[in-house]
Amino acid sequence: MKERKYKTILFVVKERIARIVLNRPEVHNAFNAAMIKELLEVFNRIKDDESVRIVILTGKGKSFCAGADLNWMREVINYSFEQNLEESLQIAELHQNIYTLPLPVIAMVNGTAIGGGTGFLSACDIAIASEEARFGLSEVKLGLVPAAISPYVVRKIGESKARQYFLTGERISAEKAREIGLLNEVVPRDKLEEKVDEIGRLLLSSGPQAVANCKELIFNVSRMSIEEAGEYTARMIADLRVSKEGQEGMAAFLEKRKPKWMEKLKDV
Repeated sequence: MKERKYKTILFVVKERIARIVLNRPEVHNAFNAAMIKELLEVFNRIKDDESVRIVILTGKGKSFCAGADLNWMREVINYSFEQNLEESLQIAELHQNIYTLPLPVIAMVNGTAIGGGTGFLSACDIAIASEEARFGLSEVKLGLVPAAISPYVVRKIGESKARQYFLTGERISAEKAREIGLLNEVVPRDKLEEKVDEIGRLLLSSGPQAVANCKELIFNVSRMSIEEAGEYTARMIADLRVSKEGQEGMAAFLEKRKPKWMEKLKDV
């Protein structure tokens, strides 16, 4: 098990799974400049760590993330445009790093996620939440907009729902969040870890390069014409069929055995 100390987050790697825990429970895991910096650092580390296969993002205590920290906002209110732009670009970079990470990222939403907290889970590949969780995009109540997180939230819930929830700032129940596509599944709080572990086992049984290519495929195909996608997808599958992982996966299937990438995994 690998562990590294941070001030605002917990970070542990165990059995190929990196767990990142927002660790400011006294303020419902609200983020500040220090947390953004530490999250940027840890996601950059994970990207280059071949021992990691899956990332789980969650919060400590009763909340997932309550958005921006109030004390930080008291500082931000006196920032210049240039200072605000610099910090906003860091937040945008963090969300992009989560979204484009070549590893599957699961948001284990243990409680309330407001504003930027909703943004974090929207940048993840899969979001599983406790049925007690509540959500909101309430920036308009402060005379602001959910700007940095909007590319990810809009992709999750679509323009129609984004218009409703961005403009009204109304609270969203866990079940409603699942209905509109913000969440993949909702489970009782005491079943949350179990459900995330189940999904983790499914992900670990898949080829790591295939998973990375799936993320690339989804990102690129959604922006292509049918004609462009035809050439791109044909080349991708041809490349994968002759790749080391593709050859091993097909051979393992035909020989009715587990592929080599599963040999060191427990109980998968």
